[in-house]
Amino acid sequence: MKIYNTLTRKKEEFVPLEPGKAKIYACGPTVYNFIHIGNARPICVFDTLRRYLEYRGYEVTFVQNFTDIDDKLINRAREEGTTVSAIAERYIREYQTDAEGLGVRPATVHPRATETVDTILEVVAALVDKGFAYPDGAGNVYFRSRKFPEYGKLSHMPLEELDAGNRIDVSEQKEDPLDFVLWKAAKPGEPSWPSPWGEGRPGWHIECTAMIKKHLGDTIDIHCGGSDLIFPHHENEIAQGECCTGHTYARYWMHNGFINVDNKKMSKSLGNFFTTREVANRFGYEPVKFMMLQAHYRSPINYSYDVIEQCRAALERLYTCRDNLDFAKKNAVPEQAGGEEAFLEAVRRCREKFVEAMDDDLNTADAIAALFDLVREANTFFSIPRSAAAADAAAGCFDELTGVLGLLYNRKAENLDGEIEALIEKRQQARKERDFKTADQIRGQLKDMGIILEDTPQGVKWKREG
Repeated sequence: MKIYNTLTRKKEEFVPLEPGKAKIYACGPTVYNFIHIGNARPICVFDTLRRYLEYRGYEVTFVQNFTDIDDKLINRAREEGTTVSAIAERYIREYQTDAEGLGVRPATVHPRATETVDTILEVVAALVDKGFAYPDGAGNVYFRSRKFPEYGKLSHMPLEELDAGNRIDVSEQKEDPLDFVLWKAAKPGEPSWPSPWGEGRPGWHIECTAMIKKHLGDTIDIHCGGSDLIFPHHENEIAQGECCTGHTYARYWMHNGFINVDNKKMSKSLGNFFTTREVANRFGYEPVKFMMLQAHYRSPINYSYDVIEQCRAALERLYTCRDNLDFAKKNAVPEQAGGEEAFLEAVRRCREKFVEAMDDDLNTADAIAALFDLVREANTFFSIPRSAAAADAAAGCFDELTGVLGLLYNRKAENLDGEIEALIEKRQQARKERDFKTADQIRGQLKDMGIILEDTPQGVKWKREG
């Protein structure tokens, strides 16, 4: 498998530190509100990365954090007259609801910043002892960015271009505008913890470095996140981590592209800001998931009503094909019909194309194209009754590939109760006897029960209305 490494700006063969194992860290949400559709993209994309590596035989340890202490949480708690921990607990639960709706599996570990303070203090103390960080005498501790010779290597920006006004907090206590905070002095009424430099709380960047060290070790295989995190967050993580341990922090860096809304940058001021929950309540979660995967993860995505409707239609094709394969097996003929060897070869080629696409920097767009090649082959081949073995082979490949993508997770096996089965059989007998009036009456009766029938050359197909 090849991965585009933001650090080197080229595709590189993925070679893990330990054969057969992959250690991955993905930056998670700051839990002060519902996640928006931009947040949903890395959640879906890097869950797919994890699934694919497991599919290829890797043992994956996947860590995704919750930032549960931050200015945003403190402000939200103040506005609502509640505690920071209450805000965090509420929105962690809301995140879990959205993640489950998107078919995203829980991480191996979901560490929280407030549960990692001991490790954070150890890392900050080590950086101070080594001269890479300094207390300002007012309870804050800052990192000396210029003391790390490779600062800027991830964002590929020379120090002179990393000006103090570009998302860098300017403070009179800093030795240099480029320095960033590791530990923040406590303010009245804010949550705080004791430290050698006074009561305070962690800065944002330090929590990820500490969590990686605690749960994954000094060096990890892959670090993931949105492109907006490259600078300063991930740049600062590298500086902290490598200065603390003296080892490479992460060997591969993967960053997903942005999401636009109707070809404009998503922004609250423009009124085009949508939470994942809002979109899911209108269209369902799975079309959102499909939208995240139908383009290459590094490319921008445009969200619009037309796009999400196209995703819904594409999913419907997938569900229909999978149901048809069950129907084909149920109505299979005992012996092989002509062309089955050629069909099985076509199924094998679809799987190969899928793997080839995913091996090429997680190209889910081309992988989905390979999946629809399988749909087209199956729809054509099973237009007449075939053997159960052929249906099993197609269904097995279909489930394998959609499982890697984390799609069709809403599919449930349907079981007709005895009354409905008896009615369908009675209708079939009426049709054989050319009693079309009775057959039509039974069709209408079933429709009233929410069962839609479709007469095909292979037999009667049914589905639940809506």
